[in-house]
Amino acid sequence: MAYTDLNALKTYLGIAVEAEDTLLERLIHAASAAVDSLCHRRFAAASDETRRFDALLDTDGRSLFLDADLCALTAVVNGDGQALDAGDLLLLPRTGPPWHELRLKRSALAWWTYDDTPENAIAVTGRWAYSATPPADIEQAAVRLAAFFYRQKDAPDWRWTTAATPQWRAPELPPDVLALLAPYRRIAV
Repeated sequence: MAYTDLNALKTYLGIAVEAEDTLLERLIHAASAAVDSLCHRRFAAASDETRRFDALLDTDGRSLFLDADLCALTAVVNGDGQALDAGDLLLLPRTGPPWHELRLKRSALAWWTYDDTPENAIAVTGRWAYSATPPADIEQAAVRLAAFFYRQKDAPDWRWTTAATPQWRAPELPPDVLALLAPYRRIAV
């Protein structure tokens, strides 16, 4: 999913003609993918997706630990094929979304379980992203990064370093983009 649109980028760059639209669209998608890659997360989801979890390795007692951000929960099917009632679940952290854990309430009669094999036994369906729509800073970072990519088309592909042994290196990403993204970086463990 793109975190900005053609009109926003053209306005930012001051481009009124349509001659560059195809290139700009490609750069918008490249910038959005780069934002995801730099932050180790997706920032928006247009539709539901189902992810599967191990009933032993991904659980601890009443908790199921998710492998990505979840911003909207649609359904949970336990490893025994039984759909869990949303009223039996806590989404954590409570300040979310995004959520990273589903916990069965103490009042719930269910436990995380499986029938034949624990691998991929539990199915969680929902919107797997930081939020349903990207935050404003992510939109700005995507516009700024797409504009940076656009301006690179007329610049040399590599810069010459002044090290004792000269070598080529790629241009660095704009510091303001990195600053916008810093609070959203997900730390991988």
